[in-house]
Amino acid sequence: MTTLLRALAALSLLAAIARADLVWTPETGWRAEGGILAPLVAPEGGGRTALDLMNQAREAEEKGDKSTARSRYESVAKKYPRSELAGEALYRAAQLRLDRQQYYKAFDAFQDTVTLHPDTTHFNQIIGQQYVIASALVDGAHNRMFGLLRAPFSNRTQGIEYAEKILLNAPHSDYAPLALMKIAQGQQHVGRPEDAKDALDRLISNYPQSVLAPDAYLRLAQAYADDVQGPAYDQGATKQAITYYEDFTLQFPQDPNVPSAAKGLADMKTVLAEGKIEIGDFYLRKRDNFVAARVLYNEAITTFPDSPVAALARQRLAEVDAAEAKAKTAGPARKKFLGLF
Repeated sequence: MTTLLRALAALSLLAAIARADLVWTPETGWRAEGGILAPLVAPEGGGRTALDLMNQAREAEEKGDKSTARSRYESVAKKYPRSELAGEALYRAAQLRLDRQQYYKAFDAFQDTVTLHPDTTHFNQIIGQQYVIASALVDGAHNRMFGLLRAPFSNRTQGIEYAEKILLNAPHSDYAPLALMKIAQGQQHVGRPEDAKDALDRLISNYPQSVLAPDAYLRLAQAYADDVQGPAYDQGATKQAITYYEDFTLQFPQDPNVPSAAKGLADMKTVLAEGKIEIGDFYLRKRDNFVAARVLYNEAITTFPDSPVAALARQRLAEVDAAEAKAKTAGPARKKFLGLF
């Protein structure tokens, strides 16, 4: 075997060991499944090995001494950052932090695990636990300091930031659309409705097959509907609400919320049509502009045919015809009267 082949074989063996699952039993302590995990000696003649510390940490954890266990795990991660044990140590320390509701430190420890040890076998569990933390904070949970003192205030903004990190860590995971939905909820809580809409829009654009997509469409429609001030105001939000209600109804015709969406759509079409009637009234009664008034009343009918507002628009069209006829009759009579002088 050539030197190159020997080197490649050695690298393959090391890679296999790095990917091996670490398992623990009371009889054997920590070991790499399928091989032997050699203990690593502390630099500069330190007295304890990484394996010794890991075993002590797990024994303390099993006895319920979680503070000692966490301290030992964190020592392994700090003193032996390149050890096969470091990723496991960080993961278990993060879990112990989470158990004490130390959300900030737990999230950071989970993040360090996936950043420094991207081949960790706990990747999916870590993303799940990060979502648990982000979700709890967005919902108003209070972080605990030192595992004892409850922070006086919740921090929904921090939860939103954590959810964004989940998207970076695992954009193709099942947790990505969940994170976006949680971001939207959090942004609504902290009074940033435009950012909430952005999160919902990202969800339906990037994850159209997600089970959350129907809810995202409906929430977006309602968010724009909430911005509508009435027929006398700008109808940009009304048109956006109509678009999302229609998209929801077309794409998810079997969804149980279709009746609710249909009502919302009808309400928005009514507002939009009423807005056109109001502008038409202005042109008819203030400007005697029969052409513009007729166009707007017809647009109102097209917007929501077979509705009460369409019936009103048809009445207005009759008024336009009458007013226009009267104006034409008055025109020659006025000219004849002026000709006498």
